[in-house]
Amino acid sequence: MKRIHFSTLFGSIALAALLTSCAVKRPNVLRYVDPNIGTAHSRWFFYTPAAVPHGMAKLAPSTNGHYGNDQGWEAVGYDTRHNSIEGFAHFHEWQVGGVSFMPATGELKVKPGELDKPGSGYRSKFDRKNQVAEPGYYKVLLDDYGITAELTATKHVGFHRYTFPKNDQSRIILDIGNVQGESGEVRKSEVRMIDDTHFEGFVTTYPKYVKTYDPNGQVSMYVWGEVSKSPRSVGAFTDAGVQAQSNSATGKGAGLFLDYVTNANEAIELKVGLSYTSIANAKANLEAEAAKLSFEKARKQAQDTWQTELGKLTVEGNETNKVKFYTGLFHALLGRGIANDVTGAYPRHDGTIGQLPRDKKGNFSYNFYNTDAIWGAYWNLTQLWALSYPERYNDFVQTQLAIYKERGWFGDGIANSNFVSGVGTNFVGLAIAGAYQAGIRDYDTNLAYEAIRANELSGRNRPVGSGKLDVEAFVKRGYVPYLDEDKTDSTGSRFSASHTLEYSFSAFAAAQLAKAMGKQTDYGQFTRLSNGWKLLYEPKAKLVRPKKADGSFIDKFDPYEPWRGFQEGNAVQYTFFVPQNPQALIETVGKDEFNNRLDGIFTTAQKNGFGGGKEIDAFAGIKSIYNHGNQPNLHISWLFNFSGKPWLTQKWTRAICNEFYGVEPIHGYGYGQDEDQGQLGSWYVIASLGLFDVKGFTDLRPIIQLGSPAFDQATIRLGDGKTLQIEAKNNSAQNVYVQSATFNGKALQNCWLYRDELMKGGKLTFVMGSQPNTKWGIQTPPPSAQ
Repeated sequence: MKRIHFSTLFGSIALAALLTSCAVKRPNVLRYVDPNIGTAHSRWFFYTPAAVPHGMAKLAPSTNGHYGNDQGWEAVGYDTRHNSIEGFAHFHEWQVGGVSFMPATGELKVKPGELDKPGSGYRSKFDRKNQVAEPGYYKVLLDDYGITAELTATKHVGFHRYTFPKNDQSRIILDIGNVQGESGEVRKSEVRMIDDTHFEGFVTTYPKYVKTYDPNGQVSMYVWGEVSKSPRSVGAFTDAGVQAQSNSATGKGAGLFLDYVTNANEAIELKVGLSYTSIANAKANLEAEAAKLSFEKARKQAQDTWQTELGKLTVEGNETNKVKFYTGLFHALLGRGIANDVTGAYPRHDGTIGQLPRDKKGNFSYNFYNTDAIWGAYWNLTQLWALSYPERYNDFVQTQLAIYKERGWFGDGIANSNFVSGVGTNFVGLAIAGAYQAGIRDYDTNLAYEAIRANELSGRNRPVGSGKLDVEAFVKRGYVPYLDEDKTDSTGSRFSASHTLEYSFSAFAAAQLAKAMGKQTDYGQFTRLSNGWKLLYEPKAKLVRPKKADGSFIDKFDPYEPWRGFQEGNAVQYTFFVPQNPQALIETVGKDEFNNRLDGIFTTAQKNGFGGGKEIDAFAGIKSIYNHGNQPNLHISWLFNFSGKPWLTQKWTRAICNEFYGVEPIHGYGYGQDEDQGQLGSWYVIASLGLFDVKGFTDLRPIIQLGSPAFDQATIRLGDGKTLQIEAKNNSAQNVYVQSATFNGKALQNCWLYRDELMKGGKLTFVMGSQPNTKWGIQTPPPSAQ
C-alpha cells in the first residue's frame, strides 16, 4: 500500500480548502456602482464618491457649490450638465457644507469664478472622459492646469493627491470661509499654517433651515491637516483682499494659498482631519485614522470597506439591474453621516460638546448622526437597515434619544444637534417604533416610549423645528383643520389633509408600541387617532378632502392641486396614504373600484415615467396622479397585495424598477428626483428583492409583503448573521409574475409572511411566468389593522 505523508495530505487539504475559498469568494460589487447616475439636479449630499459608509469625511468635486441656494434644499454642488470644477469640498450633509480645496497653476486667483465665465476664477474646465468616480475614490484631470486630482477618505479624514505639471507657479488653495452648498451664510472663519506642513482652521455657518427652524443655532466645522511638501511661500485672502505674505486669515472669505515650484508629474498629498467639535478633535481624528496611512492604503481601505458593506447583499441576473441595485445601495449607505469624533465627542445645540457613552467592553455604544428628515424612509431606508444593517438603525434611534434628552423633543432633521425640520411632520417616533417591533432594542426603551408619546400628543411649548405644530388640533378633533394661510400652528395647517393622514399613521405605530409595552390606555387613544383619515374621506368623490375647523369640506376643490391641503402631493396621490389599515380603505372605496382606480393610475403614470416625465425638477411630479420621485406615493404599488390582486403589485413594482430608475447621469432616479439621502435607492434595493412592508414594520408582529424579484439569485446577510437566499426560477424581463413560491421547502399560498419567520434565514424560492397566476397569493390577505 502506498504511504501518504501527513505533510502531503495536509498540503492537499489546504489546497482544496484554498480552491474552495476562491470558488466562494464574494464578487467585486464596486464595479456595479456608478456615482454619476442621477447627477443632474442632485442634492448637495448626493454626489460624494470619496467617502466611506456613513462617514463624516465626504469629499467630492463641486461645480457650483459657492452659489449656495436661497431656499436651503435646492440642487447644488455637482451637476452633470456643468463642465467646470471649482473645488473639492469636505463636508456634505443635510444643511452642512464647507471647506473646499483646489489646486491650480499660473496667475493667482482666489475666487472660484462663475460657471458661464471661463477664466473668471480658479475653477477649471474638465472632460468627463478623464473622470473616475468609484465608491471611496474620485479622480479627474483639470484641463486648465494639467493637474490630476484624486480624492479618498477614512471616516474622519479626507485625502487629496494632486499631480502637477512642471510649473514654477503651482499652488494649492485652501478655501475655508466661503459658502458651500447648503451651508448658508458664513458667520466666521479662520485658517492658519502652524508650521511648514501643518494647518488648522474652522468655519461657522448659519444654514437656511437652522435659521428657520432653530434660529439660535449654527453649524461649525473644524479642520487640522498636513501637506506632504513644504510650500515655497504662503499667502492669505479674505473678502477684503489678498495678503501675499501672511500665513493666516480670519473672517468671511478666509483662505490660504500654498505656492510651489513643481516638477513634471510631481504629486503633493494632503490629509485633512475633520470634526464638528474642535480643532483638537480634528487633529485627534487624523492621528487616530491616518497618521501612518498613505493615499493608496487609504483608498484600498475605503474600497475594502465598501466591498464589505455592499457585499452583504449579493445579486445575480441582469447586468443593468445590478448597476441600479448597487448604486442604490451605495446611496443608501452614504447618507446620514456620523457627527462624533474618535474620542466620542459630538456637537450639542447649545455649543457645548456631548460625549457618547461606552458599553461594557469599552466601545462607544452608538454613533451620533447628522440626518435629513426621516419622511418616507419607513418605505425604504429603515427597512433596508432592519434587514442587513441594524447597527445603523440603532445609531439613528440612539441619536434621536440623545437629542430628546438634550432638547426635550425629537429633531425631525438634525444638523449638529440643530433642528432642520424639512417637512414638519416628524416621523421619528414611527421610525423608532418600527425599530422596536423589528427587534432592534439596544437603547432605553422606556425613554423611547416617553419621547414617542410626547411626539404624538404634545404641542405645548413645542419648538418649530420639532414639527407637528398642529398636533394639538389633531388630538382634539381627530383631524387637522385646513388654514387658508401658509402656516401651521395649534389651530391647523395649510397642509391639513396630508398631516391628518400622516399623524394617523404615526398614531397607529404608537398604538402598536403601547400595546407591546402594556400601555392599554394609551393604546386605546392612539388607536382612535389612527382612524383620523376617515374624518376627511369624502364619499361622493371617494377621495380625502381637506376640512375646515367647523367640519365642512373646503370649496373649489381640485384633486390634482398640490400644496392646498397636501404637502408635496395632491388628493389623488394622498388618498392612498392609509398604510396602517389598507383593508379599511379598500372596503371604504369598494374593492373593485379600488383595484380599477389604482391600476388605472399606474397605467396612466407609466406613460409619464411614473413621475414628472422628463422635467428636471424635484417637484415635477407633484401634480400628477402618481409620483415615484417623492415620498407620499412610495407604498401604493404594494397595496394590491391587500386588495386580492397581488399580480398587479408584481407587475407595477417591476415596471417602476425598470422604467423610473435609470443608469444615466440625467435619468437616474427619474428625472426630477428628490433623492433624500438614499431613500429612492433603498426603495429599488428592497423592491427588486421582492420584499416590502407598507407599514414600515410598525405592526405588533410585522410582516413582509412579497413582490416580483428582479434577480435570478440574491443572497442576503441578515442583521443577526444568518443568510437569506432568494431564487427566482424562470426569471426574465417578461416573466414578472409569481406562479408559485416556497420558503424553506414549504409552499407559500399567501403573498406575505411574518418578518420574524423570514429573518430566521433559509431559502425563499419563486417560480416566475409571463402571465399572472390569479390563484396564487390570495388565500389569506395580509393582516391589516391589528
